Amino acid sequence: MAKNHGSQIKDDKLYEDLRRDGASKEKAARIANARANGSLDHRSTRLEDRSKASLYDEAKSIGIDGRSKMSKAQLIEAIRKN
Repeated sequence: MAKNHGSQIKDDKLYEDLRRDGASKEKAARIANARANGSLDHRSTRLEDRSKASLYDEAKSIGIDGRSKMSKAQLIEAIRKN
């Protein structure tokens, strides 16, 4: 059973799993809360259908370093890892 992390964390088990996998507290909380309220975006399954410019913009918002020199395939891989 997952430890109760207070009212600010909506999915304690997912939060703990993400933290165990190395996610920061802030990132784990955002993902756990987004999944709990149903707003988690599932774009990662169709990244190949998006333009390189769109992938670049997402990589920029995530904060991926070296994105300007990446190919479309490299951008997809980097986004999926983050």
